[in-house]
Amino acid sequence: MNAIQKYFKYRQSLIDQYAKGDMTKREYLQKNYEAVVYGDIGPFRNMDTVEKALFNYQYYNALAKENKTISTTRDMDYELKRDYLEKSNYYYSRKDRATLTALRMLDFRGVVAYFVKVRSRFLKGKLFEIVIEEENIILHSTSPLILNCLREEGVFQEESRKSLIDEYVNHRY
Repeated sequence: MNAIQKYFKYRQSLIDQYAKGDMTKREYLQKNYEAVVYGDIGPFRNMDTVEKALFNYQYYNALAKENKTISTTRDMDYELKRDYLEKSNYYYSRKDRATLTALRMLDFRGVVAYFVKVRSRFLKGKLFEIVIEEENIILHSTSPLILNCLREEGVFQEESRKSLIDEYVNHRY
C-alpha cells in the first residue's frame, strides 16, 4: 500500500468515526487537516494520476476549510481576517483545479453531478456534488468553470438533490 492509499484508508476511518458519532465535524476536519498537512505526501505538482489529483483535492480542501475557520475568530483584525479568507479562496481554487484534472483524466466517464439541497442561503444554487460512481467518490464544488465542463460533457443533471452525505454537508463546523 502506497502513502496515498494509506492516507485514504485513514481518512475513511475518520469518516466512519464521524458517521458513528464518535467525533464531531470539527474534530473530523482537524484530524483530516493534520493528516494531509503533516503527512509525508504532496501536494503534487504533477497530477499524473487520478489518485494524485484526488489527494490534492483533499489537501487543498483541508487547507481552505482551516483558513476559513480561522477567519471566523472573534475580535480578529479585519485585515488579518481578510488575509485568511483570501488564502481560503486560493486553496479552494487549487482544489477545483485538482477536481477538473481528475474529471478530465476520467474523461468524465462514470461521473454524475447535480446541485445539492443545502440549508445555507449562500450556497443554495451554487454548491454541486460530483459523484464518481464506480469509485464511490463524492466531490463538491461551486466553480462555474467546472459546472460548465460538466454540462458540456452531458453529466450534469439540472436538478437539486439531497447530498449523498447530507448530514455532513449541512452540518456547520
